Formats: sequence, structure tokens, C-alpha cells
Amino acid sequence: MFNAEVRKLLLEVISSWQVWVVTVVLVLYVFLVNYVARLYHRPYRFIGPMRSKSKKEAVAAGPEVDELGLEDTNAQKK
Repeated sequence: MFNAEVRKLLLEVISSWQVWVVTVVLVLYVFLVNYVARLYHRPYRFIGPMRSKSKKEAVAAGPEVDELGLEDTNAQKK
């Protein structure tokens, strides 16, 4: 399939120090990028089921007041 001359040339190119240096630098770069990505990635932590306020806590908290200072009358009726 390959000529003997092409095989020899391919072997020389693959075994050259420049190819090895570039390969090592690329591998180190990929490891560095993955390490930094793991540092900045915050995994999702399951805390548990979300608890809603009980009716007693909602009543004790008092009426809800919005930004305009108006009370929410629907919240009091519940």
C-alpha cells in the first residue's frame, strides 16, 4: 500500500521531537482546561424536598405588602 520511502518519512515525522513537544503541550493544555472547568462548575446539590410555609407561619407573618405599600387581601383570605 505505502511505498517504502513514504513509510520512512512517516516514521521520521512521528518520531521527531517537535511532534512530541506539541503533543505533550496539547495534552497539558487539555488537562488544564478540564481542571479549571471543574473548579468553576458548581454541582447541583440536592437539599431535600422544598417545604412550604405552614398556615400558622403564614398567618403569624402577617399580611404581605408589595412595593407600593398595599396589602394583599387575597393572602389574608387563605
